[in-house]
Amino acid sequence: MAAIDVSGRIADRLIVHALGWTTETRLHIYEDAGLIVVRLSPHGVFTLTGQLHLHLPAAVRKWCGLKAGERVLLAADAAAGVLVVHPPAALDQMIVQAHTLALGGDRA
Repeated sequence: MAAIDVSGRIADRLIVHALGWTTETRLHIYEDAGLIVVRLSPHGVFTLTGQLHLHLPAAVRKWCGLKAGERVLLAADAAAGVLVVHPPAALDQMIVQAHTLALGGDRA
C-alpha cells in the first residue's frame, strides 16, 4: 500500500527497486477497468522522478477518481515489467465481487 501525494506521486522505492526501474526507464501508463497499469515500454513517454517516485498523470488520476492522500494497493510482476495500481474504488468492487461469490450471490 502507498499514498498518492498532492502532485500525483507514489513514493514507494521498494517496489521500484524490485522492478529494477531507474530514472532512465521508459514507461507507458494507462487506465484499464478502473486499474492503473504501468508497463515498461521503449516508446513510453513517462519516467520516474529523480527521487525514483512514480508520477501518475492527472488524466489517469481523474479517470480513477484518485485524490491526494488516498492509499492504493500496488501489485508488481517484475518478470513482465508491470506494476498495477489498485485505487480504492477498484478494491471496493473486487471485494464486493469476492463476497458475492463466496456468499452465494443473491441467495438469502
